[in-house]
Amino acid sequence: MPFGEQPAYLRVANDLRKKILDGVLAPHTRLPSQARIRRDYGVSDTVALEARKVLMAEGFVEGRSGSGTYVRERPEPRSIARSGYRPSGGPSPFRQEQSDESFKGTWESISTQESASSAIAARLRIQPDDKVMCTRYLFRTEGEPMMLSVSWEPLALTGRTPVMLPEEGPLGGRGVVERMAAIDIVVDNVVEEVGSRPGLAAETAELGGVPGNAMLVVSRTFYASDRPVETADLIIPADRYRITYHLPVK
Repeated sequence: MPFGEQPAYLRVANDLRKKILDGVLAPHTRLPSQARIRRDYGVSDTVALEARKVLMAEGFVEGRSGSGTYVRERPEPRSIARSGYRPSGGPSPFRQEQSDESFKGTWESISTQESASSAIAARLRIQPDDKVMCTRYLFRTEGEPMMLSVSWEPLALTGRTPVMLPEEGPLGGRGVVERMAAIDIVVDNVVEEVGSRPGLAAETAELGGVPGNAMLVVSRTFYASDRPVETADLIIPADRYRITYHLPVK
């Protein structure tokens, strides 16, 4: 096939996608049937079927058992703020945003002692099976689930201290930097790596959507000099949210 020329099923999918984006095919309306696509575009059943599969894989349409294929509602993505700085002694940027009256955000968390997996041990530069405090969060905005977060802290650092539990005690909820400072550990840098992957069944059950929907994953590690003191994964539905970075310029 010559460069720039698309196969027929992609040309059909492109036209149907444009109709969805332009509002000609509104959310919750039924996608034209395979027979209708074949007739309107002058293509084979195979081409019509493949075009529908493309739109389903891209998340523009969804199948409803016993009813047909319908245009999905695609809300305007909201921003989740990530900041390179915050007021000393204040909550994390996300907690500041969640506490904003207009944001109407809430969260819940649970902490458990676990053995570090090989992957987490590598991120924290500890030995596999070393004990860590694992804290799982579910964040909501206006009652709707928006983000999962899982963090791990080496209990060799925080065990038997007032900051062993991230969300409890005198500094519960104050963030990694302030909590570590309370045990004389100075956190001075953080690394974040942003990637994407299909959502796992358990994640999409909590966040909404179906298994396989794309998730943004922010892998974050706080350091005291070159020593990792906390690492976390933030898991965000890619079709509903965007990550906005606000970084200082030196």
